[in-house]
Amino acid sequence: MKIHATTILSVRHAGTVALGGDGQVTLDTSIVKSDSVKVRRLGDGSVLCGFAGTGADAFALMERFEQKLKDYPSNVPRAATELAKEWRTDRALRRLQALMVVVDSRHTLLISGTGDVIQPSDGILGIGSGGNLAVAAARGLTRHTQLSAGEIVREALGIAADIDIYTNHNVVVEEIRCLP
Repeated sequence: MKIHATTILSVRHAGTVALGGDGQVTLDTSIVKSDSVKVRRLGDGSVLCGFAGTGADAFALMERFEQKLKDYPSNVPRAATELAKEWRTDRALRRLQALMVVVDSRHTLLISGTGDVIQPSDGILGIGSGGNLAVAAARGLTRHTQLSAGEIVREALGIAADIDIYTNHNVVVEEIRCLP
């Protein structure tokens, strides 16, 4: 059985960064949970993390990332790079199947098990089954509306949920102010 689990979207817009995710968890062809929370505040609340993939794997990675944040306080890119290095080289971690999006007041980063730490050029990043749909919607909304970052994330995730069968309308969004 294959677990399909989510859509996560981050938008950096008008002085705020928002990170949101839907609540659906699907096992094979059945929805087993509709209100899962896949977006968390880490550390002192100044870092947001969203994850897509196998739940246990994502939680294991999130805990390791939180430890890296303690090792490298106020340096999210370094913490992300150290996690990606460990994830890629550690034999047990290499088998984990998940992706993470982490944001703080200055950075939006995608972290993968292949060693990738990617910062999008436009501040919009999506992962999971509906990630590309949500990114497309968010890009259109940022260009043609006056919505806030949080409102754009909610609307874009709603659009993805209307199209992607592994995404639902039970959305959780967290926001933090950006630094100049």
